Amino acid sequence: MGLTRTASEPETAVLRIVRISLLLLLAPLLLPYLVTPLYRAGHPVSALMAWRTLTGAPVTRHWVDFGAISPYLPRSVVGSEDAKFCSHRGVDWGALREVMDDAEDGEVARGGSTITQQVAKNLFLWPGRSVIRKGLELPLALWIDFVLPKQRILEIYLNIAEMGPSGQFGAEAGAQFAFGRSAAALSPREAALLAAILPNPVKRSAHSPGPGVRRLSGTYMARANAVERCWRENRGS
Repeated sequence: MGLTRTASEPETAVLRIVRISLLLLLAPLLLPYLVTPLYRAGHPVSALMAWRTLTGAPVTRHWVDFGAISPYLPRSVVGSEDAKFCSHRGVDWGALREVMDDAEDGEVARGGSTITQQVAKNLFLWPGRSVIRKGLELPLALWIDFVLPKQRILEIYLNIAEMGPSGQFGAEAGAQFAFGRSAAALSPREAALLAAILPNPVKRSAHSPGPGVRRLSGTYMARANAVERCWRENRGS
């Protein structure tokens, strides 16, 4: 019996190490799912904001509640980033299939991420294109849409999206940097210009827009009118 106990002790130690290793691997994957329901309230920060703060890079963000943001901005952002935001459940599968088809055909991949996917990425993941990141992002977006109302998802997005070239995050910081006014006072044109610089405010400018940004902003102003009805009907879902 003494020999049996001695032989099983190494096996027990190995199993303990395996269990601990699995827990260490699963914890970071499960944490976002546990934290997301808590984001029904509060002022969450993005992973990029946290990283910039830790590394000493500048970060400017002043949280603004949804009702205090000019209504033109959420309409323009939905029109530019995610036309089916009101109706999909976190992932626009049709748009995702089109992106995959384009990639198979060798065409330049278009952005197929919904606003909810971008919230998942910004809050919990990392920038850049990666199959692994996308694999983590999709189920997380479905979960975010399940536990948070549409208006709250959009409110979070408008407060964590990068909207300036030097660490400006969120609608208020973006509006102040580009136009010297608050997010509450944005005109339809200014809101569309801010939407047009997403998702790359480093290369695009709302303050000094080039021809491409001006063209996009005109398109998004037109789309904003179509978004209004959809948003009014689905904002509480």
